[in-house]
Amino acid sequence: MHLSSDEVIFWQWAVININLTIATTWGIMLLMSLGAWLVTRRLDTGLKASRWQNVLEVIVLGAKTQIEEVGLKQSIVYLPFVATLFLFILTSNLLGLLPWYEPPTGSLSTTMALALCVFVAVPFFGISKRGLGSYLSSYTKPTPIMLPFNIISEVSRTLALAIRLFGNIMSGAMILAILLMVTPFIFPILMNILHLLTGVVQAYIFSILATVYIAAATKGESA
Repeated sequence: MHLSSDEVIFWQWAVININLTIATTWGIMLLMSLGAWLVTRRLDTGLKASRWQNVLEVIVLGAKTQIEEVGLKQSIVYLPFVATLFLFILTSNLLGLLPWYEPPTGSLSTTMALALCVFVAVPFFGISKRGLGSYLSSYTKPTPIMLPFNIISEVSRTLALAIRLFGNIMSGAMILAILLMVTPFIFPILMNILHLLTGVVQAYIFSILATVYIAAATKGESA
């Protein structure tokens, strides 16, 4: 048993390699792209919307509501980024129902990449709404002495995002694998259900924390 899907390497040349994490991540991206195309290819504004369109509308409206409740009134601006984070992590975790599947979110490289996306998105949205000067001045509040501490806070919360998601998903997968070897019957099934529930919760927590960080960076935006 290996600790991470990064250890399963399919192809390598010098320092460049394609491992199970990369292959699974690209597979999920293709699956999500195909699913988005299938759901949106025949959108109907009338009363006879398809079942998949109804599901899509529920997800979009739910995401918009959550973003607005955090404090971002122009939710449509942030919806693509936040919803994509949530759906990618959710899909990665829910596919754990498949046998021998290893979620890419159980790899620190994937969770760090997701956290870095948030790390870049926060100043991007902050600067686009408040302007460069106003955003940078927030690092010196309440006093200029706080500048290094605010910078450290930005970096540490990025690490916390990555490690929290990685730790929860990886530990759950390892516990399930051990239980399957020791007691391969009812108890592992219950643990699998609990692991999937944890995956849903972690997807929500990651995306809502990203929204909170963006809301803090764009504080003072107009309605």
